Amino acid sequence: MQLRAWIQTYPNAAAGIDEAWIREHRGPTVTAEGIGQWRVFIEEAGRQLDQLYCRVVRCDDRIVGVLCGRRDEMVTLGPMYLLDEAQGQGIGQRLMDGFLAWAQDTPVRLWVTEYNARAVRFYRHHGFELTGERELWRGRLPNVRMVRDGVSNHRMI
Repeated sequence: MQLRAWIQTYPNAAAGIDEAWIREHRGPTVTAEGIGQWRVFIEEAGRQLDQLYCRVVRCDDRIVGVLCGRRDEMVTLGPMYLLDEAQGQGIGQRLMDGFLAWAQDTPVRLWVTEYNARAVRFYRHHGFELTGERELWRGRLPNVRMVRDGVSNHRMI
C-alpha cells in the first residue's frame, strides 16, 4: 500500500522524481523484511498505546490507508497515506480526528512533500502551520515541516 501511495502521489518531473526513482527508494517496503518491520511496529503500537499510534484502513481485504505516529517530547505524525480510491470519503478526517484525540494537548509535528498541495491543505485544515524548515529526502524529494500547537479544538474550518 505504501509503495502504491508513493507512486500515486509523488511523481514530479521538476523534482526529477518518477516511478523508477520511487521504486528504487521505496521498493524495500514491499519486501518480506519491509513488511515484517511494519508488522512489528503495528504490534508494538498495540502494546505501547501511550507512545505509539497506528491505524490501518482496510477496504475488503486490501489496506487502503494508514496513519501512524509516536510520542517523545512532541508528537510526530507520520506516515499518513490514503490511496486515491480511499480519498474524498471522510476517511482522512476520521483518521486525523482519532490521531489528534490520542495526541491530546501535545504539539504535533510532521514532514509533508512541498508540492503535495492536497496534503498541505488537509494539514492546514487541521491547524498545522508551515515552520519554514525544509529538507530534501534522498537529495530530491522536497519536504517542509508543519507543526500544530497543542491547543485542543484548534481545528481550522
